[in-house]
Amino acid sequence: MSILSGKGKVKLDGQKGLTKDKPILTIDTPDVIYVPLVLGVATDFDVHVKEGDHVCIGTKLATRKSMYVPIYSPVSGTVKGIEKRMHASKRLQNHIVIENDHKDERVKAYEVADPDHMSQEDVIKAIKELGIVGLGGSGFPTYMKYENVQNIETILINGVECEPFLTSDHVAMKRDIKALFDGAHYMIKAAGAKKAIIAIKEHKPDLMELLVEEAKNYDNIEPREVPDRYPMGWERVLVRTVFKKEYDRLPAEIGVIVNNSSTAIALSKGIRNGEAITRRVVTFSGNGLKNPQNVDVAIGTPVNYIVEKIGGYIDDDCDGFLVGGGPMMGKSVMNDTFVIYSHNNAITVMKKENIQPLPCLKCGECTLHCPMHLQPVRIMQAEKAANVELIEKLDTGRCVECGMCTYICPSKIEVTDMVAKAKRRMQLAQRKKNA
Repeated sequence: MSILSGKGKVKLDGQKGLTKDKPILTIDTPDVIYVPLVLGVATDFDVHVKEGDHVCIGTKLATRKSMYVPIYSPVSGTVKGIEKRMHASKRLQNHIVIENDHKDERVKAYEVADPDHMSQEDVIKAIKELGIVGLGGSGFPTYMKYENVQNIETILINGVECEPFLTSDHVAMKRDIKALFDGAHYMIKAAGAKKAIIAIKEHKPDLMELLVEEAKNYDNIEPREVPDRYPMGWERVLVRTVFKKEYDRLPAEIGVIVNNSSTAIALSKGIRNGEAITRRVVTFSGNGLKNPQNVDVAIGTPVNYIVEKIGGYIDDDCDGFLVGGGPMMGKSVMNDTFVIYSHNNAITVMKKENIQPLPCLKCGECTLHCPMHLQPVRIMQAEKAANVELIEKLDTGRCVECGMCTYICPSKIEVTDMVAKAKRRMQLAQRKKNA
């Protein structure tokens, strides 16, 4: 039987059995943590603390300027200053350094007087002040999806997690099933929607059983299975699968708002308990680790510290590479000193394979399987020729760098990398033109 399932969708070897049935391991917070002043690509923050200040878990540390998002302290202790450190973006970025006193003193990041009787405006304000962002990898400020929206019918909770190795959403949903539904309930209220659908991949009977049971307490939240195909977790593909509709820029155009399952859980904990996103569940997996594991860890914890706590690399001389995220869409990072950030759902460690690419066969598989209906091989050729005009004509900016073209290429060419380079070339040319 062919593994192909139509344009843009492929059954991958998920390797999820490495972690999905293990209990979540809570990692002790280290003596020093480093909270990155980075959100997505934004680095513009107003810092509200200074060296020597005492902070508690939940103290507001900084606020993003260009698109309001507060960030909060994951530990109690003393601010030691701001330090530039390597970040998963592969750049040196500012980090707030906090010496942990291990007393775990807490304050509420945001207090809701009556969580059971909130207006639509109340919920949106809570989402904003709690600093809730997309925890599936985007880091996009969640309140931006709800401000000034109209005619929203459905909240689509994305628990699909289609990347290989990743199971952090899966185990978080099982652990926090009540918070998942509660968060979805608040999202319905924030949007003035009628219902929510919680989408997960098929063949997860343990999780589906929990979802079906909890759904009995709600008349407007429905669990739904979708095919186990990549990239089903990508917003556009998921919306197309569930609603049989297309949209131009945003799902709101067809009456839908999409949020990640862990984002819904975080919203419930924020409204009910005043908790900001100071910890999260992260999948550490791949064939380069001795003991792949889902960990519950404080934001700002160094990756090498976590790797040591879960048993280390497969061997001392492991010649591999480390990816911030999953192997399809994640970005390789040169060392393991960077820290966990709010929308970091996975760290994948893989042994290196010496693969020699062959010349392009002109087979068209990359075009056939592109979920955005692009022509990756032509974009790659345009990039090699530095032909910005052709790169723009081929609509390269719509590429989401899902990795499908590289995965499907029989010649083992790093097509996605070439397309990403073409995007950057085009963006640089556009900036120069507008300067």
